[in-house]
Amino acid sequence: MPKPKDDFDTLYGYLLYEPADILDPDYMYTVGEIARLMQGLSPQDDLSEETEDRIIQWTIPWIVANQEDFVINDPRNDEPGYFGLHPDAVPEADEA
Repeated sequence: MPKPKDDFDTLYGYLLYEPADILDPDYMYTVGEIARLMQGLSPQDDLSEETEDRIIQWTIPWIVANQEDFVINDPRNDEPGYFGLHPDAVPEADEA
């Protein structure tokens, strides 16, 4: 059921990153690692299973919405898939 905005103490703007804003173009990341980066965490930070599941639920639609900015590997054995920046999504360095 919808709630009035007055019921909330704090409201934030809804901002989403561009993939190039948070991913290093030289690395590939799991969905969980991308989810951590989107929260301002290190990709290696330990999270409870519940917290990781929650942030992954927010990350998957973001990856799908930005699919043109990603490349993915061919997973080996039981390894997860890894995502990286598509070369066209990497901003060119400013030339001085």
